[in-house]
Amino acid sequence: CVEKEYPNRGNICLENGSFLLNFTGCAVCSKRDFMLITNKSLKEEDGEEIVTYDHLCKNCHHVIARHEYTFSIMDEFQEYTMLCLLCGKAEDTISILPDDPRQMTLL
Repeated sequence: CVEKEYPNRGNICLENGSFLLNFTGCAVCSKRDFMLITNKSLKEEDGEEIVTYDHLCKNCHHVIARHEYTFSIMDEFQEYTMLCLLCGKAEDTISILPDDPRQMTLL
């Protein structure tokens, strides 16, 4: 169903949506159409938010991929991760302070 399994997406972490450029077509019905997002859930564990959902073929409801997105706050940073066969893998860290301490050490 996908052109490349778990493509490296750098720091692009998607909480919603589908990476359609990586979708070659459904392995079951051979159609290349939009996907449905189903079984979406949000749970919190130890201060971490975890969003999961399934990418389904719109035509035959074949499960194309399972998407997982996480968000947490560690010290002075927001941390994001994404892991999905279709959308890829990515991580991002953003400072919650007005001035990013990582940038200050470079100066």
